[in-house]
Amino acid sequence: MDECGLLDLIISRLPGINSKDRICLCEKFDREGDLIKFSKEAIEGILGHPLKVLWDINEIRTKAQQDAAACRLRSIHWVNWKDPAYPPALREIYDPPAILFYRGQLPNPENSLLGMVGTRKPSPEASAQAFNLARDLGRMGVSVVSGLAKGIDAMSHKGNLEGGATTFAVLGSGVDEVYPSVNRPLAVRILDNGGAILSEYPPGTGPLKWNFPARNRIISGLSRSVLIVEAPQRSGALITADMALDQGRELWVASSGVQSEQEAEKSPVHGRYDKRGTTKLAGDGAEIIYQAGDVLAKWGMAAGAEKASERLPCVSLEASESTAGTGRALAASMAKSLDIDL
Repeated sequence: MDECGLLDLIISRLPGINSKDRICLCEKFDREGDLIKFSKEAIEGILGHPLKVLWDINEIRTKAQQDAAACRLRSIHWVNWKDPAYPPALREIYDPPAILFYRGQLPNPENSLLGMVGTRKPSPEASAQAFNLARDLGRMGVSVVSGLAKGIDAMSHKGNLEGGATTFAVLGSGVDEVYPSVNRPLAVRILDNGGAILSEYPPGTGPLKWNFPARNRIISGLSRSVLIVEAPQRSGALITADMALDQGRELWVASSGVQSEQEAEKSPVHGRYDKRGTTKLAGDGAEIIYQAGDVLAKWGMAAGAEKASERLPCVSLEASESTAGTGRALAASMAKSLDIDL
């Protein structure tokens, strides 16, 4: 704790305000003592709009003290929007998180990250391609950022680790509340290999369903480009795709996620291997990625693309391993309350 005291932690805990409001408070205040002196009316004046949620600043400060203790105990760090260590690519987006909590090491700002996301219930070929692509990119020093979910996210992290890269996971919960629990060993591997677990949510925050659409903007915000490996018609991965486009990121789809029109028509909306989301993205103009060399070539890394052609044998995964997943979740207002795969 420095001269700012609990300022960042208090700002992260204030209810009823959005990320832009929190950034405004980060810019306005330099010390905890200044913020806690302001009344609700004074805060409304700073933000330029009324606050619908009342709060007791003393209660908020108590929670911030508890957060500080949890951070010390669990090796959790945080960085605010003004800090030079804040990821510069993330700072550029429309609504970056004011406070970013993390365990491990923040990404090197000199290195480009590839966002890789997709369904929690992938086809065997999509699982294998996610793993192989991330592994081959890892061999060339390209790190992947994803959401640590079951399915495509997990395979992307695992492949990147297999390729010797640091990989980064963004959670829809606190960084001490890894979800799903089956991926906790994977989270440990990520940290042990020099990567990071990141979140805008304070310690102890559970995996609330409305957190996941919001976290997707961080995945795309950290990335130079975003690859949707496989996604059904109603998919949280498509929220990431929309955010990537809004943020000016290159958006690609993996070849395993694209079906012919005839195949797509036969695929039920809630089918296990529904690829309608990625197929539509390709039809709308998203370029198709077949191998790691395609990514490197698009980034102008010709030498890396040549080395990527010297690929390890492709991994083929059994459906029983690659399709493990949980039920679908509501995507809250951003997904118009549809039952979608986040």
